Amino acid sequence: MIVLAVGDVIGKPGRQACARLLPELRERYSLDLVIVNAENAAGGVGVTPDTAEELLNAGADVLTSGNHVWAHKAILPCLDSDMPLLRPLNYPPGVPGRGYIVTGRCLVVNLIGRTFMNAFDCPFRTIDRLLSELRNRPPVIIVDFHAEATSEKMAMGRYLDGRVSAVLGTHTHVGTIDTRVLPNGTAYVTDIGMVGPVDSVIGDDSEAVLQRFLTMLPNRLPVGKGKTVLDAVLVEVDEATGRAVSISRVTREVD
Repeated sequence: MIVLAVGDVIGKPGRQACARLLPELRERYSLDLVIVNAENAAGGVGVTPDTAEELLNAGADVLTSGNHVWAHKAILPCLDSDMPLLRPLNYPPGVPGRGYIVTGRCLVVNLIGRTFMNAFDCPFRTIDRLLSELRNRPPVIIVDFHAEATSEKMAMGRYLDGRVSAVLGTHTHVGTIDTRVLPNGTAYVTDIGMVGPVDSVIGDDSEAVLQRFLTMLPNRLPVGKGKTVLDAVLVEVDEATGRAVSISRVTREVD
């Protein structure tokens, strides 16, 4: 199985880049599954029904998210619908949505970290429960771990090594160079990166971000402009065993 996991999509530039590039990538790599993190797809924060549909129409099969998924209340009914949009599994009980989905021959799981984040339920124990309780799960399991701390992400990779096919970090919007297959067969990267403007600060307009740092005053952070980069990772998995064969970076730019 060939899986493409795409980093956090930032606003309209990110959505347009997905629309231009995902069809080409699907054909070039004969992709079986495309996972896109959509939690910043609407104006740089959150996701709406329309922006989610835009990404699905562009070629995404599953949309993952993180701490910003609740920014637009219109998305809440979609989380409980048939739309393949996930929120992190380790939110407390009672919140809308689901944290995993079985699509075709693959289980996709969305988790969120706790270090430098909010007081979510333990992601380690949450994934333990899912793996022990979910019956008839496919051998291919891809985890989007939406977390801030590199140490927490690396710990999750080691914790799940040999139990899932891939642990792929999102949230920081800065792609890391540590793509690897861990000793027991789990593909890993600390952060995939983003789909957003190159000349920006993690996708936001640089001048607006600098003003916030210089003045410490809250101000609106518009999405940056100009050339857009698409950061993704390509994971090949043995469908019989669920072990990763390889993981590599895919980077594309569009004007």
